[in-house]
Amino acid sequence: MLLKDSKILIGDDSILARRRLKDLLSDMGASHFIEAVNGAEAVEKYIAEQPDLVFLDIVMPVKDGICALKEIMRQNPEALAIIVSSVGTQQQIKAAIEAGAKDFLQKPLNRDQLKNILAARFDASIDNTLRE
Repeated sequence: MLLKDSKILIGDDSILARRRLKDLLSDMGASHFIEAVNGAEAVEKYIAEQPDLVFLDIVMPVKDGICALKEIMRQNPEALAIIVSSVGTQQQIKAAIEAGAKDFLQKPLNRDQLKNILAARFDASIDNTLRE
C-alpha cells in the first residue's frame, strides 16, 4: 500500500497537533485522514473506517491513547499504530510498545523524525517518497 492511498487515523485532542501531523503527512503524499479528538472516538473511528495507519496521543480525554491502542489491537492485532506524545516517559513508551505500538514519536514533531519512523517501520507498505 502506498502512503498516498492509505487511510490515516490521527487521534489527538489538540487541533494544532492534528494539523501539524496532517501537514507533514500531506507533504509526503498522504491525503486521506480521519480525525478523532479523544481515545474513545479513535476506537470508534478505527472500527468504522479500518485505517491503514494510526497515530495516537497518550494524554487525551475520555480514554487515553494507551487504552485506545489496546482496544484497537484487540480489533486488529496487525494494526500499524504509532504513539505521538510530548510526555514520553520510559514507562509510557514501554506501555505503548507492550500495547502494540510500532513506534513512539516525541512532540513537537518534525518531518525528518516522522520520515525516519515511517521508512524504518513501514518500508514494505509505504512508497518511495519517504526516501527522498
